Amino acid sequence: MNTKRNLRKRPKKVSSIENNEKICPDCKSTEFNYDPSKQELTCKNCGTVVEENYIAQGSGLAVYGPEDVGKIQHGAPSTPTIHDGGITTEIDDSNFKISQKDLAKWYRLRKWNRKLRISGSRQRSLAFALTEIDRKSSILSLPRSVRERASLIYRKALDEKLIRGRTIDGVVSASIYIACREHNIPRTLDEIAEVSSSTRTDIGRVERFIVRSLKIKLVPTSPNDYIPRFASELEMTNEFESKAIQIINESKKEGLTVGKGPSGLAAAALYIASLLLGDRKSQKRIAEVAGVTEVTVRNRYKEISEGLDLGVAV
Repeated sequence: MNTKRNLRKRPKKVSSIENNEKICPDCKSTEFNYDPSKQELTCKNCGTVVEENYIAQGSGLAVYGPEDVGKIQHGAPSTPTIHDGGITTEIDDSNFKISQKDLAKWYRLRKWNRKLRISGSRQRSLAFALTEIDRKSSILSLPRSVRERASLIYRKALDEKLIRGRTIDGVVSASIYIACREHNIPRTLDEIAEVSSSTRTDIGRVERFIVRSLKIKLVPTSPNDYIPRFASELEMTNEFESKAIQIINESKKEGLTVGKGPSGLAAAALYIASLLLGDRKSQKRIAEVAGVTEVTVRNRYKEISEGLDLGVAV
């Protein structure tokens, strides 16, 4: 009786490139190198470029430039807006396709998973603060980049123990304000105070302390940064925007903007532009949009119109 078994050879593992049965036209080699930065497929043996604009299959490799070569990414990227970076496992709260007898087990798993993700007072405090940053940024319609930067500033303040003696809400609001200024997104302290339980004065005090302690360099806010947003809310055309920016630039040359709030100057420039172009807007309406008082608009308007001799009634 022949008991000899027929053993089959295990197939040789081949790469996704070799599996496509590509052959070098010069040396007939089947081994290739892939350069992600150039998206070129070259022969290992003779260096011939076999294919341009080649897209590598599999491996989950995301390459956007030379600095990303060699980085392999699976799943969602880490983010500073979540206390654990968003790299831990989350168990979904939905009970879809879970049998009745397993509900209690999954409830316990979710409970212990949440406890493991947020362990200790520091983690709880950080998780709450980052949630507040996301909530306030959403109300203020701030982009993702600002939210991430504000989260990083708060994390640095926490590491440097700058939170001690200050409210979480105050530090969160100050971090958002600093991030807005770094990204040249005009948001006044008054606007941030509206979505915060802290006052404008408290937020400003904490902001100055964080900037000084973390040695953050901020460029002074320009009135020109506010003009497009204010003009949009006032339904003013590009012609009014250009005229207001011109007025601000001329005022800077004459030294009329020194020591004045940027939002008040922007409001006054838009008011003067509306007078000069024959479509007057009320000082009350402009003051409401700019978040300043009518007195501020009136004072800045008088200073600019007299200083530049614009010929408008004061």
